[in-house]
Amino acid sequence: EEYYRRPDLQITGRTIIGKNAPRGQEMCDHYMAPLSSATPALACMQEIQEECWNMGIPLKTRHREVAPNQFEFAPLFGPNTSQIDQNVMVMQIIEEVAPRHGLAALLQEKPFNDVNGSGKHNNWSIATGDGTQLLLPKAINAATGNELAFPIIMAAIVAALDDHGDLLRMSIASPGNDFRLGACEAPPAIVSTYLGDDMTFYLEHLKDGKGTGEYIPGVKTLDLGVDEIMPFEVPAEDRNRTSPFPYGGARFEFRAVGSSQNVSMVNTVLNTITAEKFGEFADRMDAGEDPLDVAKDALNKHWRVIFNGDNYDEAMQEMLTERGVWRIDSGVEAIRTLSSEKNINLFEKMGVMSKEECEARETVLHEHYTGTVEMEALTLIDMINQHIIPSVKSSEVGPLADLEAAVVSLKDAVAAIHAADGAYEAAKLARVLRLETMMDIREHCDAAEAVVPANMWTLATYKELMFLDTHVGPAIEEIYE
Repeated sequence: EEYYRRPDLQITGRTIIGKNAPRGQEMCDHYMAPLSSATPALACMQEIQEECWNMGIPLKTRHREVAPNQFEFAPLFGPNTSQIDQNVMVMQIIEEVAPRHGLAALLQEKPFNDVNGSGKHNNWSIATGDGTQLLLPKAINAATGNELAFPIIMAAIVAALDDHGDLLRMSIASPGNDFRLGACEAPPAIVSTYLGDDMTFYLEHLKDGKGTGEYIPGVKTLDLGVDEIMPFEVPAEDRNRTSPFPYGGARFEFRAVGSSQNVSMVNTVLNTITAEKFGEFADRMDAGEDPLDVAKDALNKHWRVIFNGDNYDEAMQEMLTERGVWRIDSGVEAIRTLSSEKNINLFEKMGVMSKEECEARETVLHEHYTGTVEMEALTLIDMINQHIIPSVKSSEVGPLADLEAAVVSLKDAVAAIHAADGAYEAAKLARVLRLETMMDIREHCDAAEAVVPANMWTLATYKELMFLDTHVGPAIEEIYE
């Protein structure tokens, strides 16, 4: 019901305006609480899981997330191509099932301001045809009979990340990630990798010639202190949740992917850059170079991309930028790299995409970005004209002149986008409109909401939209019937 009082949610999937509610995610109360039958969310998630199970898609986990009304599913691992298809199917099922429970599913990356947005954790690993895991040191070393197999593989992946961090940034350049990358729920747009102190120490000694031998991950014993559960071993190090690409034991986790994205491009990039680097390593070994020397050379050249610290720390971000790690803050500019000479050569060399296909995809992505922003701008014009200005006039409070001027600014900006010379130029103007002009206008709209009496404000508020537990439920007569 409240959803249909928000044209922006209906048209764009996010709230373009909206004053913050007095309560947000400060207490972590939503994150830490169990799913409850007090709201429709649990029944909705149960039906989603059942629908997915009927289609052969096992959703292993369901739980609350940090932001109010935010929830998470986690599927089981599977082959790359089938998991990508299943991920798209799950998104469709979520959107179809939610209305049956009186809910609207918002898959956009940042539907509400100043609370956590949504993303996907793209867990990526590699295995041989018979299932031997390349990123599990014990497994791959045993299968090859070579204790250096694992560090050589890791050296190749580190080199691939450093060479092609621009492509990884391109692969996550969805419109919704404009508002999410670098906030407290997603890593910044700097493509580094976390390997953990144990592996970093091991690889550093390997590259510097200070030691060799097999890498054995550290473990620790976890004792819960209850008789019913025996102490058990867990990895000594957890993954770094501020890193865009941390190693988590047996896999890397690309944590910066947007929640609305089709992850095909993400995995195409990961597989292509890794395959290219494996090929380069193999060619050098076939030409007579010692495999260990190849790995040491790669680690020495590309060591800068390894960072185990806090990626949210601005001082560390500056340090990584000065170090030369790929950093592209603008999603529009990140998309532009798809047609760079380096990347066209890569995709053509690996037989993945031609020059024309790279350029076509860049155009499509820029047009998608611009189209998204234009819909948001036109929706904001309607909301100001049809809701906010009438509320301000009838209540005789609020920044009326600023709101009327905002409509003119929005129309002029949309006209400039239409007049732009090409998809890239239009997308650059759209980014300015979205992240500068519309953000300034939002302040006027939210200022109006703050002073207009509640009974004269016609749009659903954050307070009404974000808290199922306080605004949705059976009537008191039904509870005590």
